[in-house]
Amino acid sequence: MNTDPARLLPRRDLLAATAAGAALAALPAFTASAAPERPANAPEITTSSHDELWWQAPADDNSMIEQGLPVGNGRLGALAGNDPGHEVLLVTDATMWTGGLNDTLDAAGQFPYDRDHFGSLTLLARLTVDIPEHDLGAVSGYRRTLDLARGVVTTSYVRSGVTYQRQLFASRPDDVIVLHFTQSGGGRYTGTVTLEGTHGEGAGVSFGAAFANGLEYGAAVTAHGTGGRVTVSGSHISFAGCKDLTVVVSGGTNYAPDAAQGYRDPSLEPRRLARTKVADAAAHSADTLLRTHVTDHHALFGQFGLSLGTSTAQQRSLDTWERLQARARDGAPDPELEAAYVQFGRYLMISGSRGSLPLGLQGLWLDGNDPDWMGDYHTDINLQMNYWMADRAGLSACFDALTDYCVAQVPSWTDLTRRLFDDPRNRYRNSSGKNAGWTLAISTNPYGGGGWWWHPAGNAWLCNSLWEHYEFTRSRAHLEKIYPLLKGACEFWEARLLTTTLPGSSKEVLIADSDWSPEQGPLDAKGITYAQELVWALFGNYCVASAELKRDGGYAETIFGLRKKLYLPQVSPKTGWLEEWMSPDNLGETTHRHLSPLVGLFPGDRIRPDGSTPSDVVAGATALLTARGMNSFGWANAWRSLCWARLKNADNAYQLIVTNLRPSADGGNGTAPNLFDIYETRPGRGIFQIDANFGTPAAVTEMLLYSRPGHLELLPALPDAWAASGSLTGAPARGGFVVDLRWQDGRPTEARIRSVGGRTTTVAFGGSSRTVTVAPGGSVTIKDFAR
Repeated sequence: MNTDPARLLPRRDLLAATAAGAALAALPAFTASAAPERPANAPEITTSSHDELWWQAPADDNSMIEQGLPVGNGRLGALAGNDPGHEVLLVTDATMWTGGLNDTLDAAGQFPYDRDHFGSLTLLARLTVDIPEHDLGAVSGYRRTLDLARGVVTTSYVRSGVTYQRQLFASRPDDVIVLHFTQSGGGRYTGTVTLEGTHGEGAGVSFGAAFANGLEYGAAVTAHGTGGRVTVSGSHISFAGCKDLTVVVSGGTNYAPDAAQGYRDPSLEPRRLARTKVADAAAHSADTLLRTHVTDHHALFGQFGLSLGTSTAQQRSLDTWERLQARARDGAPDPELEAAYVQFGRYLMISGSRGSLPLGLQGLWLDGNDPDWMGDYHTDINLQMNYWMADRAGLSACFDALTDYCVAQVPSWTDLTRRLFDDPRNRYRNSSGKNAGWTLAISTNPYGGGGWWWHPAGNAWLCNSLWEHYEFTRSRAHLEKIYPLLKGACEFWEARLLTTTLPGSSKEVLIADSDWSPEQGPLDAKGITYAQELVWALFGNYCVASAELKRDGGYAETIFGLRKKLYLPQVSPKTGWLEEWMSPDNLGETTHRHLSPLVGLFPGDRIRPDGSTPSDVVAGATALLTARGMNSFGWANAWRSLCWARLKNADNAYQLIVTNLRPSADGGNGTAPNLFDIYETRPGRGIFQIDANFGTPAAVTEMLLYSRPGHLELLPALPDAWAASGSLTGAPARGGFVVDLRWQDGRPTEARIRSVGGRTTTVAFGGSSRTVTVAPGGSVTIKDFAR
């Protein structure tokens, strides 16, 4: 069993697999960097009621995952407890992974899936700031807020007539996390700062170590104050009599996104770099660090705006947890809370997906070293769902982490496919005897390794996600970067597809070889709807990419010919549902969490209720979606909501959003006090899984704006709860447009269509549509919507 990713791939195989290798450097690791620009003034930000969340109690140390507040700079993140006398930060780096290439298959020809060989995301450090005189029982007026627009957590309270305040933020420009303690009224701070490793390194102002796989990591902390003393005392920093105090922490690993270097930067010393970063940041005032951070954060956050209506004064008077409970108890819509949930998802995206690895099952936020499913990248829905929101909610820049991850991993994925996929023990091997291109496993890690089972159609789904980002942005640089991945996936499927004759006819079609419809039913069924739909979309996307880049025209013709022969799913005469397998029978669980056979409805576009799709197929998809039910895990509800939005069923789409907002109780499915989505693994045990925090906001945006290249539809699934009035600003649309939309009484009153590469599109509302042409960089405003 090879767990060391520093083992290099054969050089000629690596070079052959790295047609996109020039893009590897686009994903920076924890590295030294030039001093950031220091803005003279912070941006003027008017905080709305749906840009600020607040609570009346700190997090319990034993419930950090449900109550701790997240901060992050895209690579370095933390959960904060915000206790006045005992502040705790659980610090994570996105690359803090054990494991490796994991390239010895098990007896069934599948990948081992454990923390030793496959690996796991783990914590980097635990930081505590103890202020004994500020015990929670000795203070009053406690309040903590999360300002989503500024990216700042603020804690305030009163003790002995003095108001104390601390601000916490994770700065991307300075690559540090900052805690700044202030007071008004003559108070003082006395206590200790302690930085501890979470893998046995002990406490100190800095530490460095390495995992068994060779990954080196380190962290460091410093502090300074005014009006008192700050000293290093043994393994702690002590402070006494300080009017204010600033604590700065940083850390990371020597991970590098380059298969040729074993995903390591041997020149990087994490402990030394962490010490440099905290020292550089501490040379500036806390106000300067905050201003630099807020300017950077709001440059992304402020690109998109959402109003779903006005909440009541009573609803606004409640803290966030009380408000969630009231929404579930009373059943009354709370449009500002629902808009805040969308903005919280955007906050998590900005905090967790910039300049490093993409967001996995828990993003950057852990409460221990043993996250369920290793906190990995699940490629059969969860990783894709994590990025459905990014483009739709004005955060296209945050999508780059996923693109760069795929580009960095594909040399290893290609090597594993060539060496291992046709292992005779692998039930998913190509019965054609051919092998080309690349695919991957259901679970992936950052070292090119796979875990659990092979996932043949996973390559198509990832490529389709990368392609959709191009449809939003029209970025030629992005298209050139992903083109080798699309072509390699097509080569895999060209080798894998089988020719079969449909029963009762002489028609020959192409079907996928043996596969598993995630995550249920027969383990080795041919022609599953999931694969057929994804490959149909992949082939179409590749042909367009080839034409736009003017590359490989002959091969694109071959793929176009294969696409015309692909079998497309039928409606079962027994169930009336779109078939999940090439069988009229239901071979799985009716209410299963996955909507795998509906990928052609969402995120795909093949199934559309606009007359372009045969009515029996739309009816079959609707019947299957109905049968799947309206109550599942958070991510599954989000996917259902998106599908209902595509079918223009506003009531069902909205009900699923409301279901996801219900408070989690005793580990049950729902929303935690800190708005993290909780996934019930068994009665009484719930875990944090981040995908619903992104999938649910994606559903909200899809209800307000549907797009595909050449077509925009306004308010396709607007529920009554949001119909009175609202607005959506800075919303990207596929085809290269950005839309600003206002509505009143369920109808659009104004729509501004701006071009970011698009030229011509239809704009539809209700039963009417018009064609608009927009000059590059220009805009068109529509006000006269026919009744």
